[in-house]
Amino acid sequence: MQLTLCGHQFRYECENLCRLFFPYSPVKVNAPDTAVRGEPWALARIEERGGQYEYTVEAWDDGKSLSRTERRPALEEYGITDLMYRTFRDLTGYTPAWGMLTGIHPVKLLRQYTEELGEEAGAEKFRTHCHVSGAKTDLALRTLRAQKPAVEELGENDYSLYVSIPFCPTRCAYCSFVSQDVEHAKKLMAPYFDLLLVELEKTAQVAQDLGLCLRSVYIGGGTPTTLTAEQLTVLCGKIKGVFDFSRCGEFTVEAGRPDTITREKLAALKEQGVGRISINPQSLSDQVLRNIGRRHTAQDVLDAFALAKEAGFTNINADLIVGLPGDSLESFQKTLEGVLDLGAANVTVHSLALKRSARLVTESGDLTLHSRREETAAMMDHSIARLTEAGYEPYYLYRQTRMAGNLENTGWAKPGTECRYNVYTMDECSSVIACGAGGVSKLKDPYSDRLERVFNFKNPLEYITRNGEILERKERVTQLYEQFRQRLH
Repeated sequence: MQLTLCGHQFRYECENLCRLFFPYSPVKVNAPDTAVRGEPWALARIEERGGQYEYTVEAWDDGKSLSRTERRPALEEYGITDLMYRTFRDLTGYTPAWGMLTGIHPVKLLRQYTEELGEEAGAEKFRTHCHVSGAKTDLALRTLRAQKPAVEELGENDYSLYVSIPFCPTRCAYCSFVSQDVEHAKKLMAPYFDLLLVELEKTAQVAQDLGLCLRSVYIGGGTPTTLTAEQLTVLCGKIKGVFDFSRCGEFTVEAGRPDTITREKLAALKEQGVGRISINPQSLSDQVLRNIGRRHTAQDVLDAFALAKEAGFTNINADLIVGLPGDSLESFQKTLEGVLDLGAANVTVHSLALKRSARLVTESGDLTLHSRREETAAMMDHSIARLTEAGYEPYYLYRQTRMAGNLENTGWAKPGTECRYNVYTMDECSSVIACGAGGVSKLKDPYSDRLERVFNFKNPLEYITRNGEILERKERVTQLYEQFRQRLH
């Protein structure tokens, strides 16, 4: 995708719209008159004329071209992006369900509109101003309502803790996370684990000194249950030993892969007070599981659920993915019914998002493996209807680039089983302090819309060799909170 910009600095926004309509064509920003026919191209130009601004978008794709010009009284980002969206939509014949939205937090935007205008008018602006379909507007509004209790109870010093275990038994074919499969990372796991405990101690001290209040804990990855039962006991015991749990109402461990779950590990988690776990089948089709490089079977998922219930877990999440290679609407429907029969309290439905580093892409060179827009959308629509019918409500929602069908990831929960950590991190309404490789602390100023990030090293080896720098970065948490509080006075 070739893009030419003239008369404005809205490059980021225009590039995102190009990716929305042409997700498998890398965007190259060219100088005017240098576009090479043979691949999609677009021109986005703003010119001042007689006290007004003339917005022009020209686009070409597959032998078809379209040009539009409009006048507006001011120079604004929305003027060019709205015109570009409508031009691309009419040129390609494709109307994205989420309209011109390219950010990952649509519910956060809807919250801003409803706080400004009220629920009804805010939802209408979300739908019309952003070209979002009625169905997706309704989904976002339902999610916003379900989040309300968790968001409204937050105090100015509340925060959540995220702990990263960046190891998996194998690397899934669609995965682009910086995680290591256990076979190649055995030598890293022990030193990583020891240094993680040190970072947790440092983080707990920072939180205590700042007078912060822990509300939820989430151990994710990777696959945390690649750790042994003994390590899980030590890790959870360390967290409970150094952090103040007096107001922490939620402790989640993403058990994830069924082939890592044992009776001993579940018992260790239960003994340490973990109340919520995930068992993530992605699919209950053995063929689809083979296609994505999973070593477990559908029966392993059933067995893992049985073990978890035997251990006393009642709040269990199951992750599913629409758009997987070899999956079909009928197969996905069977998977969803199977998960409902298992009694999952939460069901998270993801749209396949293929990044360039995913094995499905690097081995095939094909980014279009999941481009079955209509079938993928049908899978997602079925999940919305079926989960609603079964008494679940959407409670968090986010989007990613290059998602199958340009859809969404939605967490569904039976009433009273919502994972508040997911609400806080996706809505960005409360601070999350992260420990471990790949962890990103997101610090929310309780007195403004300001959000600051503090990054840990992504790679486990770098995390180990440069751990001193990780500990130093925790001081940045203190500095930022001091800045937040200074502004209050």
